[in-house]
Amino acid sequence: MSIAEFLKEGSKHYVGAEETTFRNIEACKDLAGLVRTSLGPNGMNKMVINHIQKLFVTNDAATIIKELDVAHPAAKMLVQAAKQQEKEIGDNTNYVVILAGELLQQADSLLRMGLPIADVISGYEKSGKKALDLLQQLVVAKVEDINNEQEVVMAIKSAIASKQYGREDFLAPLIARACIQVTGENLKQFNVDNIRVCKIPGGGIRDSTLIKGLAIVKNAYGSIKHVQDAKIAVFAGGFEISKTETKGTVLLTSAKELLDFSNSEEELLEEKIKSIAQSGANVLISGGTVSALALHFIEKYDMMVIKEPSKFQLRRICRATGASALVRLDKPTPDELGTSTEVVIEEVGSTSVCFFKNDSERCKVSTLLLRGATSNILDDIERCVDDGVNVYKALIRNPLLLAGAGAVEMEIEKQLLPFGESAPGLDQYSIKKYAEAFEVIPRTLAENAGLVANETISSLKAAHQNEKKNEGINIEEGTLEDSTALGVFDLFISKYYAIKLATNAAVTVLKVDQIIMSKPAGGPMMPKHSTRDSQFA
Repeated sequence: MSIAEFLKEGSKHYVGAEETTFRNIEACKDLAGLVRTSLGPNGMNKMVINHIQKLFVTNDAATIIKELDVAHPAAKMLVQAAKQQEKEIGDNTNYVVILAGELLQQADSLLRMGLPIADVISGYEKSGKKALDLLQQLVVAKVEDINNEQEVVMAIKSAIASKQYGREDFLAPLIARACIQVTGENLKQFNVDNIRVCKIPGGGIRDSTLIKGLAIVKNAYGSIKHVQDAKIAVFAGGFEISKTETKGTVLLTSAKELLDFSNSEEELLEEKIKSIAQSGANVLISGGTVSALALHFIEKYDMMVIKEPSKFQLRRICRATGASALVRLDKPTPDELGTSTEVVIEEVGSTSVCFFKNDSERCKVSTLLLRGATSNILDDIERCVDDGVNVYKALIRNPLLLAGAGAVEMEIEKQLLPFGESAPGLDQYSIKKYAEAFEVIPRTLAENAGLVANETISSLKAAHQNEKKNEGINIEEGTLEDSTALGVFDLFISKYYAIKLATNAAVTVLKVDQIIMSKPAGGPMMPKHSTRDSQFA
């Protein structure tokens, strides 16, 4: 009796190397091939239109993989590994997918030669541990002071160049200063969300600036647009005549009573706004509506008012100014008031932007005001900033640096090959193939830079055999140079997790020997993407 007979009608069962292993490897190779051309500073952009018809033009693998609706279950494992890398480090997602794809391609050739899959898996697991040990020995530098701008720029420059090549000399110091500004004495409390991005279309990238404080695309609600030495009161609710919690009925018998009733409500609202003004507040942030009557009294007492309905933005304003958000419309205490050197509405291009400029130590927010010709360019720069900030966060965890430009991968390959030759049994073949898989990174860098890949890799291998451990590819000159002299560094912790996740993903795919799929639930059928994916729809 076969498995198919005791499964529900419509269920699918795949078994055997041809139906499962080789098909899974092919799917993963195709996914790796998709993002491979986006690796490095010369990586090409992909135009992705997602399921809600939103357009993305980027070479950021994390965004490409996120927006692709991958249906194949084996390819999904690589996507999950890449997402885990993005969550853990925030960079090198492309590296995970490409390396895992190459490991599976090397395994494919071994399996077709007749090597048992158990030996391939065993060799890969041993190699993975050895590669991580070798990585520890290849550290070339360390960021001694996380608050030193020059050292931070040196560490994050490569990550920024891979997204915005040619602009890294301008963007890296900007991002480094933004991170250093919000880093307190307790480095563990560094929060990525404290580096904000404000995107204003128009101008060029070099018109971008850094503001200590917060900038939001917002106009003031009244006529007051500028306050110096601001004291800020943040209210989660709105400025309007308060309503009772329960439904009530008021019996009015004359026009005078009606006027008195309206006047009493107005007097109560004015009394509340007057008490807020007496507390010293001169800038009000409202999380709800601001009625015309409330605005009249706010203007009467020379206060600026800004309406911000987003509760997340209200929290950021509180972090930037040191204020506490108040639920009730009451007089704030001195501790509940925030401070700012200047609150001003300025026109940037044709957009009104509200700046909360703050030079005090209480301010834990920095904002990068980005300028660019199109929204797609601005989105791509924002992703680049996000990568730079995540690299800084990773530096706080582990400040060790490796030689970049393909130098580390070539050195790992060189040192893993003798380890494979000394290994007993059939494991040695898979260890050698694991070592050869690392060649894909420098090869891809060379191909994307328009160099002759075979010649470049041969020269790089020869250089590493001559004990030039830090020799990498200079993509500008098309020559080989010492990566440390070029100032091209990779984060140790980023490479460590990338190699670990890529190895685990490849081994997980190889361990699958059967695929059993239940009949899909009722409802409209999913659109079929491709011939292979349709088998798993």
